[in-house]
Amino acid sequence: MTELQASFQMISTPALMQYLLRGVVFTLMISLVAVVLGILLGSVLALLRNYGTHGKARIFRRIAIIYIEVFRNTPLLLWIFICLVFCPVPKMFSRKMFGLASAADVKLLFKAAVALVLFTSSVIAEIIRGGLNSVAEGQFEAGHAQGFNTVQIMWYIVLPQAFRNVIPTLLSQVITTIKDSSYLANVAAIELMARTKQLMSTAYRYNGLGTVNVSDVFVLFGLAALIYFVINFSLSCIVRRIQKKTRKTVKAAA
Repeated sequence: MTELQASFQMISTPALMQYLLRGVVFTLMISLVAVVLGILLGSVLALLRNYGTHGKARIFRRIAIIYIEVFRNTPLLLWIFICLVFCPVPKMFSRKMFGLASAADVKLLFKAAVALVLFTSSVIAEIIRGGLNSVAEGQFEAGHAQGFNTVQIMWYIVLPQAFRNVIPTLLSQVITTIKDSSYLANVAAIELMARTKQLMSTAYRYNGLGTVNVSDVFVLFGLAALIYFVINFSLSCIVRRIQKKTRKTVKAAA
């Protein structure tokens, strides 16, 4: 049996594939949490930066600007390491859970996820701000004419239009976030890339040759690359379909 055959035989091992697939699940979970919380926090930041121009709201606008510019213009890996050292962990995340090996892994997961949320929210804030700027000023006047207050105008008129305008860009950011989650492999052995690296160091147990070979590197990391590609390419197809529908809608309206 050649080294390449041994490497391909290795990925047919049920225990190995189950270990990798759990990494895929954790990758998607972390990315989903980062995107959902990033959209919530990013929406608040975008609103403050765009409309906090009067009175005491200007203080919050400056805070939002500083937050967005600091996180958006610095590396994600930097914030992962900063959160790893300084981020406090709630008691509920100080015990063994999520099927992880130890409470220490859960703490590392929480800290890394916080870093990803902080970074992602700053990027999403600018995406949503672009959507807010695409809404015509006349929408505010129409809302006031109907007797809506500012909060109602934002909730019922402006935000729905803004989000509809930036759906393709938001989905593109989801793809980026899934890829960025691989940075967590530097601090926690939980997501797909971290588990691939772990399997790489123990490949000799699965390939039947008793040694780690060059072909093991290509097979294991090639499999990880294929998984990332399938996930992100599927999302890219969704983005393209939405963009086509958006263009058709715009043409029909014109």
